[in-house]
Amino acid sequence: MDINLARTFLEVATNGSFILAAERMHLTQTAVSARIRTLEEQLGRQLFIRNKSGAKLTAAGERFMRHATTLVQVWERARQQIALPPGRKDGISLGGELSLWHPFLADWLIWMHRFSPDIAIRSEVDMPARLLDRVQDGSLDLAVLYGPPPREGLVSELLLEEKLIMVNTDKSGVVDPERYVYVDWGPHFAINHQAAHPELSNPSLAISLGPLALTYLLSVGGAGYFRAGTAQPFIDEGRLHRVHGTPEFSHSAYVVYATQRDNDTMNHVRHGLKTIAGGKEFPGLNHRIAARPLFPAAGATANKA
Repeated sequence: MDINLARTFLEVATNGSFILAAERMHLTQTAVSARIRTLEEQLGRQLFIRNKSGAKLTAAGERFMRHATTLVQVWERARQQIALPPGRKDGISLGGELSLWHPFLADWLIWMHRFSPDIAIRSEVDMPARLLDRVQDGSLDLAVLYGPPPREGLVSELLLEEKLIMVNTDKSGVVDPERYVYVDWGPHFAINHQAAHPELSNPSLAISLGPLALTYLLSVGGAGYFRAGTAQPFIDEGRLHRVHGTPEFSHSAYVVYATQRDNDTMNHVRHGLKTIAGGKEFPGLNHRIAARPLFPAAGATANKA
């Protein structure tokens, strides 16, 4: 069977729509429909019920889901194994959300270099939904992300239990809405934040990357929600202050992988992630978040050489 037929089936099943599947696969809707029709002819069963609202799996389609996922994963694994660089006994591919790469996943890469130099690694940054799709279709072995929704055939294993806390550069604890920085920690945080702080629901500055937001805050001042572990060194130095009376929000990270993927290399990679998460072996990076020098005020005369 053409592996692209299984990929197309999974895209339609995941999105519940031939149109969305065509957009994601950069194909025409006609091409997607033709692939599904060919697959249904090969299997001798109707896999989708088409209607105006989209496409719904039939009972036969539900049964084929697990097999289609396995087919694509086995194919991707075979392709990666054949392409191993010289001197490497195995390979692994791992993706992560942007905010998890520094420093957590960067330290994991260093850990792998120290303890598993014979394993080839492909690492990528992507959006959470796309990471889950790629683990499900086998093009990624593992993904590390915050609060992943459950998906059939995928295991979510807790790595880090983090808290988001509100901090302020003003030690008085007064939060000025004009200087509040909204950090986008995902949809669950957005809902909780709106309920707890409706007065801060329309900030003048919103940033989707925690380290960038913290660098800005340390440079110009203000308040915002940040990971407790990241903020603590600056609290200890007196540069940031906890805003008392504000709620903490859970923000836990998980490693996600397919149930079929259970071998020595996968187990070793998961062990490394847990080791770094637990702080048992932390190589550490020399660069850290810090304030940036401020530019001259508008209208000020710059020094000339």
